[in-house]
Amino acid sequence: MASEKHHLELYFSNPELRKLRIEQVAGDASSREYYRVFSPEKTWILCIDPDFGSFPSDQYPFLEIQRLLTRHSVPVPRVIGSRKSDSSILIEDCGNTLLQDMISANPSRNALLYQKSIDCMSRLQSITGKSDSLPFNRSFDPEKLMFEFDFFITYAIENTHSTKLRTGTLATLQKEFRKISELLFRKEHFVLNHRDYHSRNILVSKNGLVLIDFQDARMGLPQYDAVSLLKDSYVTLDEQFVSDMQHYHYRLLMENKLTVMDYDEYLYLFDIMAFQRNVKALGTFFHQAYVLEKKEFEQYITPTLAYLPGYIGRQPELATAGEIILNTLVQP
Repeated sequence: MASEKHHLELYFSNPELRKLRIEQVAGDASSREYYRVFSPEKTWILCIDPDFGSFPSDQYPFLEIQRLLTRHSVPVPRVIGSRKSDSSILIEDCGNTLLQDMISANPSRNALLYQKSIDCMSRLQSITGKSDSLPFNRSFDPEKLMFEFDFFITYAIENTHSTKLRTGTLATLQKEFRKISELLFRKEHFVLNHRDYHSRNILVSKNGLVLIDFQDARMGLPQYDAVSLLKDSYVTLDEQFVSDMQHYHYRLLMENKLTVMDYDEYLYLFDIMAFQRNVKALGTFFHQAYVLEKKEFEQYITPTLAYLPGYIGRQPELATAGEIILNTLVQP
């Protein structure tokens, strides 16, 4: 990792540098690279983010949102320093134990971890701010949701199954996706969302939970983060457990006066939002696995597809789009 070590010259003196060791940390589906930096006494995480150096303003989302979350006592890694000219950020090392790694056969232990995760989610969703500032000036509007649906069509449908889908059927799918996107645009219910709140973006440290990968935070339905956590492509949870956690999240929303929807509407929008989120995830997995040839993402396609029949069975609005997807992507 000698080629990456030059980034550390900005943060450490020459005598300190001679004692450091650096190892790459496996990342998710992003352009960022992460390295763990070892000294004899402690460790740090070095993030190399190409977008940082080319960002047109000083309000870089990761740093802006990290400061916002820190001010509101949402647990995130501390930033040690950053250099835009070097596209680098040095942050606190909070370990490498993911919520995904902590799932066990012990229901009570899982319940405690997920309740704590929902507590953190609720704290984040309680944050408010000026509508013209990050991240409150970004939302899951129909254009954003359709961008994600179109990404799915491009990489999961057209690039891999073009011979199975007729032009008329594709137009129908796009029309149904537009209806779903407009159905989810209910600004009166919007709260701040992490935007990628799944079991691989929640660290379990000796001091509690720590949230990572929060730079895309934006306004949307409170169900968005709940869906990410409870209908996770990386961890499949028991349906009764999911129901219990939905009740827990809804109770916190009511206690914190974050919603006026009743529980039936909460569950209805949870299903619609879950459908959109899982379809978006499928687009990402197909792109990573078959375009970027990162075959490790292929294993998450089947469990994500397995969620769709439940939503379709409960919500008629999803039937047409859901059946097209399943008929196209699920092998007979």
